[in-house]
Amino acid sequence: MCLSIPAEILEINNNKAKVSVGGVIYNSSLDLIENVSVGDYVLLHAGFAIEKIDKKEAETTLNMIKETLESE
Repeated sequence: MCLSIPAEILEINNNKAKVSVGGVIYNSSLDLIENVSVGDYVLLHAGFAIEKIDKKEAETTLNMIKETLESE
């Protein structure tokens, strides 16, 4: 099973981006998607942004992950 997690784009430099996942900063490749901007949310998998998603969907998913971790 593969897992991707919502990340907010903080910076873009050519085809690379700095993204935030719950306040933790990661580097991401943008080679697999087009038309993204700072402030957009993407699904991050293995260091690659694989799909652009809307902010509400990203926040919902991040909240579900947080609730799951807190319940364990």
